[in-house]
Amino acid sequence: MIIFLSRQPILVSLLISVGINLFFFLIAFSFKTDQVTDLSYSLSFFVLAPVLLVASGGGFAPQQLVMTLAIMLWGFRLGSYLFARILITKTDDRFDDKRNNPVNLIRFWLLQTIAVWVIMLPFSLFLTNRNMESQSLLMYLGFAIFIIGFVVETISDSQKFQFKRKVENKGKWMQAGLWKYSRHPNYFGEILVWWGLFVVVLPYLQGFLYLSVLGPVFLTILLLFVSGIPLLEKGADKKYGGNPEYISYRDNTSLLIPMPLKSGKG
Repeated sequence: MIIFLSRQPILVSLLISVGINLFFFLIAFSFKTDQVTDLSYSLSFFVLAPVLLVASGGGFAPQQLVMTLAIMLWGFRLGSYLFARILITKTDDRFDDKRNNPVNLIRFWLLQTIAVWVIMLPFSLFLTNRNMESQSLLMYLGFAIFIIGFVVETISDSQKFQFKRKVENKGKWMQAGLWKYSRHPNYFGEILVWWGLFVVVLPYLQGFLYLSVLGPVFLTILLLFVSGIPLLEKGADKKYGGNPEYISYRDNTSLLIPMPLKSGKG
């Protein structure tokens, strides 16, 4: 079993991702609930990292242990936040067209399963590699980028969560804190997290293994063009599109990277 895990990390990663997401899909489908969807996504990373680390049964390098802890920390933080949020909101607007539509729901869960597997590609290879060379400057750079991204994502989520919890903010959009300089600072942080970790992996790749860059590329495309920013922007325009103040915020605030307002204010 251990030999199989170490020699087939990509397949093992896929099987674990399928197993976790299938289990929670059945719960979501059976009970028509949104409360386990984001939890399953985060839990997949939280479980995959340590399983892959110990897969070969041999010793592992310090950078592999740090990588594992980094992924688990990210997964635990995000999962805890999203689960706490859904317990309060009860439902997620993203699933209004999927909750009672089996086909749409299956498509979403299939995409989520594939996303976990693809994003983990470079780390599945890295964590099961028992021929690690000496540490490089890219390792320190990568983990530094990860820390910056993790902090940005955590602060962004916390600011929005606290904003949404206040009754007086019902029906308003978030434009304070980091959200004053970016309409999606949490996604900016998440992109930094995974590109930072990929930089750590980069020195240990060779040949066709460089194709594992598909992991962070896929995440970036997903957030920028598929299920992340496009859905939220569409929803915000639908809710606040008739409000001149929102239009001003949208037109003068960076979409992703925190930057000074285009109007020069702030």
